Amino acid sequence: MVKKTDRNAERIRRHKRVRRKISGTAECPRLCVFRSNSNIYVQVIDDVKAVTLAQASTLDKEVKTKHSNKEAAKEVGSLIAKRALEKNIKTVVFDRGGYIYHGVVKELADAAREGGLEF
Repeated sequence: MVKKTDRNAERIRRHKRVRRKISGTAECPRLCVFRSNSNIYVQVIDDVKAVTLAQASTLDKEVKTKHSNKEAAKEVGSLIAKRALEKNIKTVVFDRGGYIYHGVVKELADAAREGGLEF
């Protein structure tokens, strides 16, 4: 009997593999992405101090689209870029959270790059 694969378990495996290689510092923090069925969450994290420096999500008042789609990802990406630049954060390491760099994650990354973040 063929068992159905658990997609979230596979994503967590990919995420652990990526996290072994990247880590955020004060000079170059980690831009971490999490997407659920209903929302998109992004954080800029300093892993040395274990501190979140900036965050944005579709739950914020500035974001008009309240879904987990490409339009919302563009808004959240530009918002996180704006908030990071306010705190003098220009370069980050992109942590896609084990998600495939496609669709919502790609739109978010492109919007953050257009907003002024370098990665």
